[in-house]
Amino acid sequence: MYKDINLIIRPIIEEDLKRLWELMYKEKSPEWKKWDAPYFEHKAKTFNEYYSKRSEELNQDAKWAILIDGKVIGTVSYYWEHKPSNWLEMGIGIYDSDYWSGGVGTRALRLWINHLFDTMPLVRVGYTTWSGNHRMIKVGEKLGMTLEARLRKCRYYDGKYYDSIRMGILREEWEEFIKNESQRKSQLNG
Repeated sequence: MYKDINLIIRPIIEEDLKRLWELMYKEKSPEWKKWDAPYFEHKAKTFNEYYSKRSEELNQDAKWAILIDGKVIGTVSYYWEHKPSNWLEMGIGIYDSDYWSGGVGTRALRLWINHLFDTMPLVRVGYTTWSGNHRMIKVGEKLGMTLEARLRKCRYYDGKYYDSIRMGILREEWEEFIKNESQRKSQLNG
């Protein structure tokens, strides 16, 4: 578990499942899906369908819950692009729109990146988004990430083509970013 004031990321537990299902799968077209890879199909599921695969969610290293004031609002995750070379991609979903545009995603990803670098021999972490998700691109910029790739007009959504965007940060860049951030905070407080 990692904590930043009232925000916690931790492994998913049984008590989280009902809330995660409500946020992610109860509706056929949830609002969050318009921003999270909307060019991929989303299917609603009954709670029983979701619950029957709970072993894929509970206490997994690769997917954790994000909580604000004890309330589940989303998840952070990772998957292996190529495990033999330690190429890991991460993701975040803030499914509760009450927590959009307030810095929650940045705070959660900061904790998640720390966790990933602290617990695995990674050289780099990154994520893929699309040019229509300006908030996700901004999160990467706020966390010191580099725009590593822009694949032009390869995502089609709602009658328009968008770019696929890859953001990433190397371990040494992250360590420098955290050091500089810490120095800025101490100067403001001192």
